[in-house]
Amino acid sequence: MIYAMQYLYASKSGVPQKLVATFDSDAQLLAYVGWATLHQNPDGTAKFEQGSALASFACWEKSAQPLSDEDAKSVVHNPSPSML
Repeated sequence: MIYAMQYLYASKSGVPQKLVATFDSDAQLLAYVGWATLHQNPDGTAKFEQGSALASFACWEKSAQPLSDEDAKSVVHNPSPSML
């Protein structure tokens, strides 16, 4: 099985989307987002676990390709709850 880097972006009102983490697989990214999400609002925004890569943001997006020219090496790779 071939794994492609997955990119996790986060945003909030008035702030441009930002690369916050990378993952080795889509499953790892989705599991992390599931853990980090404390509450999902009807409008699609969410509250995230303090200390997670998504903390202080309201929305997230995943991508199999970079959506910006941000350096993927400058963000956490494969974060997990045990890293807090």
